[in-house]
Amino acid sequence: MDQEEGWTTVDNIVTQFNTYEDFLDSQITTLDLYYLEDEGLARQLVELGYRGTGEVVKREDFEARKAAIEIARLAERTQKKTLTSAGKDLHDNFLKALAVREEDNRNGIVSSVIFIRDRNSHGQEVSGYIDYAHRLKTEDFEVYFSGKKRLLPRPTDMSFYNWDSHVAVWNSTPNYQVIADNPEGLLFKYKRDRKILNVDPKAQPGDNSTRTPIQTELYIQAVIFDHFSRRKT
Repeated sequence: MDQEEGWTTVDNIVTQFNTYEDFLDSQITTLDLYYLEDEGLARQLVELGYRGTGEVVKREDFEARKAAIEIARLAERTQKKTLTSAGKDLHDNFLKALAVREEDNRNGIVSSVIFIRDRNSHGQEVSGYIDYAHRLKTEDFEVYFSGKKRLLPRPTDMSFYNWDSHVAVWNSTPNYQVIADNPEGLLFKYKRDRKILNVDPKAQPGDNSTRTPIQTELYIQAVIFDHFSRRKT
């Protein structure tokens, strides 16, 4: 029996029994108990492979696979719970673009910066850059993916500008450092790999970064910048 088949056998046993003792008990016959007169001894003999009616499984293998299966189960449940875009019937390209990027932004594989220009509830034109991964962690995107609210830049985002009142605000986030005093325009430094993201539409976005304009009916203008983190392995 090769290693893969061995793990399959262990997995079948692990899912069938709650504890290692339950598995050992399943291998003990009435005749074993009659002659040994000691359940603990009978379990030890099964564990050592001297008794039993099936496969020999070591305690450490059983407990390791039990823990691995539980971790995988919890991770799957958490993932299903946190992906707020899952199962949504999305029609606009902007929401579809956010949905495609949600999982990777939550996992830190990609860090997306969203540029939005539109009018707020007061009819004022506003624009700004949003740290998508940070916003996902700090608020529930259910209202956006369900269409109850529109995602708009806020004064607490990476950058915010009100074209009517001329209020301009910049804020660094856990993911990006804002470089606002650059003579050639606004820059964002990704803190994990220290790469620069250039949001100037006339310039290249930078190493490991892309710029994607989104054709959308929700906003006057929407652009998504994706930075792919170069993690150390």
